[in-house]
Amino acid sequence: MTQTGSTGVIDRDALQALFDAVIARGYVPVGPTVRDGALVLDELTGVADLPAGWTEDQEAGTYRLRRRDDAALFGFTTGPQAWKPYLFPPKTKLWAAEATRDGGWAIHNTPDDAPDDTRPFAFIGVRPCDLHAIQVQDRVFLDPRHPDPLYAGRRERALVIVVQCGQAAATCFCASMDTGPRAESGYDLALTEVLEGDAHTFVADAGSAVGRSLLAEVPHDEAGADHLAAAAACTQRARDQMGRRIDTAGLPDLLSAAYDSDRWDALGRRCLACGNCTMVCPTCFCSRVEDVTDLTGDHAERWRAWDSCYTLDFSYIHGGSVRRTIGARYRHWLVHKLSTWHDQFGTSGCVGCGRCITWCPVGIDLTAEVPLIRDRGSKA
Repeated sequence: MTQTGSTGVIDRDALQALFDAVIARGYVPVGPTVRDGALVLDELTGVADLPAGWTEDQEAGTYRLRRRDDAALFGFTTGPQAWKPYLFPPKTKLWAAEATRDGGWAIHNTPDDAPDDTRPFAFIGVRPCDLHAIQVQDRVFLDPRHPDPLYAGRRERALVIVVQCGQAAATCFCASMDTGPRAESGYDLALTEVLEGDAHTFVADAGSAVGRSLLAEVPHDEAGADHLAAAAACTQRARDQMGRRIDTAGLPDLLSAAYDSDRWDALGRRCLACGNCTMVCPTCFCSRVEDVTDLTGDHAERWRAWDSCYTLDFSYIHGGSVRRTIGARYRHWLVHKLSTWHDQFGTSGCVGCGRCITWCPVGIDLTAEVPLIRDRGSKA
């Protein structure tokens, strides 16, 4: 056994040592587990909590767990949750205030002066598309002109352990978005699960000094050319399995020019404006601000909560909503995601995870809608 370099091969039986090392450093391990008929993210204690032998079938508007014919620990793609809630919580108290005897107010607990006491997270099992989604949200919340202090603190302390994809769901299209199925950077440690015959191993690649020190604490062998080739074959298999794609060539300009397309009205007749796609999307960041008070009026709080651009009130401006129809709201979401996000943040807001397709109750598929809009544009 060697413990040198930035790559190694960890046996399945030694993987618990990685959890032990993470926990010993004070991190809260968060990763995939099976609950309520889905693969969800939750706090883990070790390998026993991982979804061994489980995978899922996904299609537009369809999600089902099923058993695999092996004991793969990460033999699935993406569940309904991304890592967003751990960095950008669904609800955040911005400040609270108490009435004082002199008739004034004492304000406390602002984000800047109330440090987040949450223990640092170790994200275990981050898929490449979700890693890119975190990096997209970094552009939103870590802009040096107005960084979000809660997000910045949690992000700085987070440990990211990627698991490279070995298979693709029917709804995946990360390859066409250049966000997967393999992550090349941005992680502390990346694992590729390889099952060959009776062998069950993880090819590990350290992407940071923290990752290298973690790998040194886990029993492993040095990765040889055959191990690296096996890992590459896994991610190539996932790439080859993808049946969905988006042609991104000229897409921002195409969508901006299609503002008056009749396709938006057709989508408005199908869409329920439920907001599922925005809730499961790993990059959406819309929020609202709510003020609440107790019955005495002596205590008040201001909260930030997730919101969706599909709600009628989201675009309410002194007298009415800007986007009154469901078709207009779908147009705003899709055009922002694939076009104007580039103007704001220099990148697409879509990472090809496919969650918006899977969790749409009526099965609206943006990979099918974009070609229809492109086709209408070419005939205009």
